Amino acid sequence: MRFSTALATLLLLALLLPVFVFAQQNPPPPARRGEVDRGTTSSPTGPAGRTRRPRLDATEGVEGDVAEALTVIQESYVDGSKLDYNNVFKSSIIGMLRSLDPHSNYYDAKEFEEQRADWRSEYYGIGATIGDRKMGDSANTYILSTFESTPAYRAGLRFGDRIVEINGQAVQGKPSSEVRDHLRGPRGTTVKVTVERATNGNRETVEITRDAVAQPTVPDAYMIRPGVGYVDMTRGFNYTTADEFISALDDLRSRGAASYVVDLRGNGGGILDQAVRVAERFLQSGQPILTQKGRGTRGAEREYKSENRNPDNSPLVVLVNRGTASASEIVAGALQDHDRALIVGETSFGKGLVQSIMPLDYGTALTLTTSKYYTPSGRLIQRDYSNTGFYDYIYRGGIGSQDDSKATAGPAQPKGPASHTDTGRTIYGGGGITPDEPTKSRMLAPPQVRLIDPIFFFARELVNGRVAGFDDYKIQRQADFNHNLVPDDYPVNERVFKAFKNFVVAKGDAFKMTEAQLDRQRDFIVRQLRYDLATAAYGSVKATQVLIADDPQVAKGIEVLPRARELATAAMRGRNPPQRSFE
Repeated sequence: MRFSTALATLLLLALLLPVFVFAQQNPPPPARRGEVDRGTTSSPTGPAGRTRRPRLDATEGVEGDVAEALTVIQESYVDGSKLDYNNVFKSSIIGMLRSLDPHSNYYDAKEFEEQRADWRSEYYGIGATIGDRKMGDSANTYILSTFESTPAYRAGLRFGDRIVEINGQAVQGKPSSEVRDHLRGPRGTTVKVTVERATNGNRETVEITRDAVAQPTVPDAYMIRPGVGYVDMTRGFNYTTADEFISALDDLRSRGAASYVVDLRGNGGGILDQAVRVAERFLQSGQPILTQKGRGTRGAEREYKSENRNPDNSPLVVLVNRGTASASEIVAGALQDHDRALIVGETSFGKGLVQSIMPLDYGTALTLTTSKYYTPSGRLIQRDYSNTGFYDYIYRGGIGSQDDSKATAGPAQPKGPASHTDTGRTIYGGGGITPDEPTKSRMLAPPQVRLIDPIFFFARELVNGRVAGFDDYKIQRQADFNHNLVPDDYPVNERVFKAFKNFVVAKGDAFKMTEAQLDRQRDFIVRQLRYDLATAAYGSVKATQVLIADDPQVAKGIEVLPRARELATAAMRGRNPPQRSFE
């Protein structure tokens, strides 16, 4: 069988197939094939017409070179018999798309199915958070938490259980990412997991039937201060995000919330329509949210406006950082442009491009940038990628990564043109959303990273009653997922801290840390140890409240809520925003 013609044909399909616009719009309906893995997308606005076929004299030379190159590889490459042609095809297509921009991409069948499941805020597996932990030279994967009513929860897996084998194959020393791939699989299939129980050290094999595991995009919302509600929105924008968000606000209001801190840090975006619905919760009917503009008929300019006749006027702070991108930047940008929220944190990622998805044969898909979006003030927030490699663009480039270390001294000057909010404040495009209140994030120092493992192993001993004198820290039940933390829950006081130091020092070469080193990291140890204890008692979502309690960006957000109130009041006094033009 010759693969060269197939590859050339597949490459050209990128230019010939009809396009369905998703980008950050509604995901496509499920395929008729069985749903297998997880994923995230948007639904088509309808089939578009075919693009004009490129002239053969412009492409036939390249097509011939591609076909010939693959034939030479197939016939002459030293390890040709071991070639994975799926990866060869995939890397060829991705390379073609990467020459266009960093966000055009290709998904093989498995990846596309994973995306589809993500759009439904779920994945298929056992429903457990796992992680690598190391003591001395021994590295293993442990259960960190399970989720309510999932297969792992029903199987009795708990914090600290060590995964020994999966389907009879030993996994010691393997990274947790590889272990995770073995635990996930099609819904209804089974997996045999052998664990060493944290409670007694006994080995036990449990057969678990994989199922859909819910991954809500608003995992938690609670009263962080009297009158102040905190909403965790760090997981993206999927099918149900707006409904989850509205439900969270209603619940917080019923508990006395008069103002909100909405956390979009690390939110990589998702479905545009959901972002529009979240933003319009706080915007008057008729106020623009974004304008999408591209090329040709498909890229015809489209403006999204709020349709909410009764918006929430509560003071609002939105937290952003380098991981805030795409749809989450749409929300932050619209609320900032209309002076409806105060933006706190670090400059966001800067993704102002919209992708369309072209479904291909055999369940694969291809994304292509077809338009750009502009905030209500006319800002294009896309970072420049013209002279930057893909890795540097994603992980190193841009204001968001280079200048965050200077955040407490004020924001770096973006390279884009100036715009103005409804009340006349100057804002900039060309490099993400620059916060109104720049605030440095809390970063882990290398000594703190080294402490993650000893803290976990001590917490494992503590919650299983193996630390003398701390019987009240023993947890003999499954996690209580509905509990909101209070200060009396598993406090890490002087007695607990001293017991931890004794534990680490007694392990000697396993951790190689002195009491003096531990004393210097006391604040971190107290916070991280309480987080692990709360994870064992209440699950990972509720345990995050420990980290949020003294988070510097959250604290700044609460501090500036009075200013957010003044800003929103000024914007609502009736000043009509000027008409914008988008170039």
